[in-house]
Amino acid sequence: MQKTQGKVRFPIGVKLVTIITALLLLSLGAITALVSVLVSEDVRLTAEETNFTVNRRSAAEAEIILTMIRSNALVLLDTLSVSGAEERAGAAFFERNQDIAAIGVAGAEAGDEDPLRLINSRFFLSNEIDPSLVAVFIRENAAALERCRLGDMVLLNAAPVFDLPILAFLYPWQAGGREEAAVIFFSSESLTDTFGSGTSQSFLINDEGDLLVHADTDLVRAGANLGDTPFIRSMWESSEQNLQTLYTDSGGIRYFGAYSKLGFGNAAVVTNVEYDLVFEGTAATTRRNILLTGAVLFISILFIWFFSKSISVPLKNLSAAARRIKDGEFGLDLRAKTRDEIGVLTESFVEMGKGLAERERLRDTFGRFINETIAEQAMKGELTLGGETKQVTVFFSDIRSFTSISERLEPHEVVEFLNDYMTRMVDCVDKTGGVVDKFIGDAVMGVWGAPVSAGSTAKDAFNCVRCALLMRRALLEFNRGRGGDKKPVIRIGCGINTGDVVAGQIGSHKRMEYTVIGDTVNLASRTEALNKPFGTDILITENTWKLVGNYLISKEMPPVQVKGKEKPVRMFAVINARQAQGPQTLADLRKLLDIVPPDLSKANVNAEEKKYKL
Repeated sequence: MQKTQGKVRFPIGVKLVTIITALLLLSLGAITALVSVLVSEDVRLTAEETNFTVNRRSAAEAEIILTMIRSNALVLLDTLSVSGAEERAGAAFFERNQDIAAIGVAGAEAGDEDPLRLINSRFFLSNEIDPSLVAVFIRENAAALERCRLGDMVLLNAAPVFDLPILAFLYPWQAGGREEAAVIFFSSESLTDTFGSGTSQSFLINDEGDLLVHADTDLVRAGANLGDTPFIRSMWESSEQNLQTLYTDSGGIRYFGAYSKLGFGNAAVVTNVEYDLVFEGTAATTRRNILLTGAVLFISILFIWFFSKSISVPLKNLSAAARRIKDGEFGLDLRAKTRDEIGVLTESFVEMGKGLAERERLRDTFGRFINETIAEQAMKGELTLGGETKQVTVFFSDIRSFTSISERLEPHEVVEFLNDYMTRMVDCVDKTGGVVDKFIGDAVMGVWGAPVSAGSTAKDAFNCVRCALLMRRALLEFNRGRGGDKKPVIRIGCGINTGDVVAGQIGSHKRMEYTVIGDTVNLASRTEALNKPFGTDILITENTWKLVGNYLISKEMPPVQVKGKEKPVRMFAVINARQAQGPQTLADLRKLLDIVPPDLSKANVNAEEKKYKL
């Protein structure tokens, strides 16, 4: 009779709603996330606008400085072309423009080896630079000079030659009707100071990718070239004069990047600010909010931990009970201490344990009389009255001279002896996936392939033969130390045949038995009986040998005319499995089992119920 389940007073749902509500009210997670997103968006917009503003301001100041240097140099060159007072004009010019190192004019004629050149001696002396480096630079940049004569204004990095942040400004200049290139060498420190070195860093670059001005002067001295970087390359390929974008460099670092192309010199000012640096303040605020949320959650967890004891302790007990049930211990000593769903579940667990215990007792008892696999399927309702045709391998084994053995033993000794023997033999059947169909006195009938199969008829047949070999080994172990009337040495014969059978529940609704019937079964029984006249212990028919013969060491015996068969049946004695230790020939096998080799020509093959003849 099913026990009436108790009424739920405090539903778990109410408890969970209370806990979740408290967590949602106390947790700042959602607010933190929302604030972080909104603030991050504002910071991003501000950073982009600030970066773009700094870039445009730096570009404007660079253009002013470069225009002033060019204008002053042009005035000087125009004055010299008219008056020719080179020394006095140059001294006065350099006094007012101390950042300019030299001014020169490179002629277009190939033989012009001594172009007009004005040197700021004070600049070279104070920086300990050799003035001859001016001529070296002009010779090394002949291509740029030619480009300048064709009308381009060019900015070059002269720092690698002078080992000092110096720029060379080349622009076209006409003197006496000749196309020449004016070259101005000047210090880039004023531009470096203008660009600054704050959060947003600006630098000057020409169309060849050469770094002209940068806060890191070592890069300028080394003649760094950024022409291959994706951002610089896309800048010069773009028709936009100025632009603000977000890009990632080759090192995987993200930047807000802005550029402004100058109106002359084929140069551009680039301003960068590191993405993570922009959001560092936002990240710090987010971390503080997370810590605050963590603190609130910690307090909530403490509260929930104490509150949840009423749930967690019973659940742990149920979990332990589930493990005990899994291990086969169905008698539970649980008691419901609450009247909520946990209490009702505890009562149900106890009832379930009792039901499983009863089922296990039934299955264990049922399994002792029939095969455990069949018992399990029968209890699940998977076996019904009727049968089906299956291809299986049938096995028979029989104890030789069992009648004479039993006559020398007391009834209880016979039972003890048979139980010990059958336990070992059935274990071999179980290990190889077979099913013990029935015990016929001292005989064992087994089936491979019904009701379960190893996957194929060949696998079932091989498992059956493997079972017979295991039985041989188990029997040798069983006979060790035996001898005499009370403990006689046991010998058995095994017969194996493969073919179609009718398998299913045979009987009535009140009494039924799972078994296999058919000619295949009869031939397996007759095959087992042939072991005695053939002097063997395991015989298989041709049907089985065709499936597993390649895996066995076997010996074909004389064909047998079996009752009910028109043609003689080929028989094979199983000596061993290939590549296995043990007997390798039939003679070795007979010696191992102490079998006297028979004379087949004189054997009375009709002695065994006249089922066969040679």
